[in-house]
Amino acid sequence: MNTKPTAIDAYLQRLPMILDKLEALRQLASDHFGHEPDAIHWGHVGDLGRVDQALDELLAIFDGQAK
Repeated sequence: MNTKPTAIDAYLQRLPMILDKLEALRQLASDHFGHEPDAIHWGHVGDLGRVDQALDELLAIFDGQAK
């Protein structure tokens, strides 16, 4: 009996974790990442710039369509 997981098994196991993290990120974004809109400063803008860049890099891995 083979108990070694297949690639598709591992893929399907990881996919929901990624979807959960994307949903958490969406919820955080909806709430200005926990910052009061009137208190947002350039450091927060820089943080979002790094997030945007990281998301572009992730998109490039999967579809080569990063902006």
